[in-house]
Amino acid sequence: MLRRLLLLVTAAAIALATLPASAEPVFPPGLRVGLEPPGDMVLSKRLPGFEDDDRKAAVAILDLLARAYEDIERSAFGPQQTGLVDLKRESFPFAGGIGFLITGTTQDNGVTQHKWFLLASAVGSAVPDLAVLVNVQVPEPALQVYSDAVVRKMLATVTFRQAPIQEQLGMLPFKINEMSGFRVLQVLPQGGVVLIDGPGDNMSTTTYVVVSIGNNAPEGADERATFAREMLSTAPLRGINVTNSEPMRIGGMQGNEIRGQAQGLNGDPVNLVQWMRFGSGGFLRVVAVGRPDGWDAMFTRLRAIRDGIATR
Repeated sequence: MLRRLLLLVTAAAIALATLPASAEPVFPPGLRVGLEPPGDMVLSKRLPGFEDDDRKAAVAILDLLARAYEDIERSAFGPQQTGLVDLKRESFPFAGGIGFLITGTTQDNGVTQHKWFLLASAVGSAVPDLAVLVNVQVPEPALQVYSDAVVRKMLATVTFRQAPIQEQLGMLPFKINEMSGFRVLQVLPQGGVVLIDGPGDNMSTTTYVVVSIGNNAPEGADERATFAREMLSTAPLRGINVTNSEPMRIGGMQGNEIRGQAQGLNGDPVNLVQWMRFGSGGFLRVVAVGRPDGWDAMFTRLRAIRDGIATR
């Protein structure tokens, strides 16, 4: 690993000076990763990235948390890359830093597909907690437009930006109309949001709220109560002690409330509440966790957040 890092640093010192001047990159909605798409590639409606539908060429961008980097790297440098021939691995500088580029070809229904995989992270960058995998696929007939040189030039323009919170919020299937003094800490890729109270980002020392949605909710009241308890057990808390659980109407719909205590992320005692609102086979879930002192006053603010959530 250290040898790879030294090679990357050396390559960066040599190659970064030769990178082409960057124009304005295009960022797919909600992503922290953008690039300059070549040819007739436009923003895709079916994947996070770009595609030329006529030529069946595509660029898929995975905007991941930094902890995903090691797993992807381990796979990329494994002894076998199933289905890839003419496999090559190399360090690759780009506008946002330097990463690893893997190239090869596969066969798909008799058509040769040329593939490029750029793996990088934003370590030391102003964009925190980011790993990125850019997957480019070009069928043989489209190489006249999207040659290896064109693809490499495109990948050299990969750059990062801070999380576009407002864009990401606009893509959620719900809207939070009442923040009650909280602010957005993170929008979750699965379709949720984490809110936090106060100026800091340490969830262990303040109150935070997680709002999310899901499918396949049960229909019966007893089943929903059991389902709500099972969902609460997945929270990143220890020693959860339920003090109250009851059905209730939330926003004019069937719901469930669970209150309790637990140990928080740092082992300190915390209070918690989970609200679940059911409808049309799915559910909206609100989980709030905070310190016991001042919980009663905080609870009023938390209810205001809950009651201000509307589905789109």
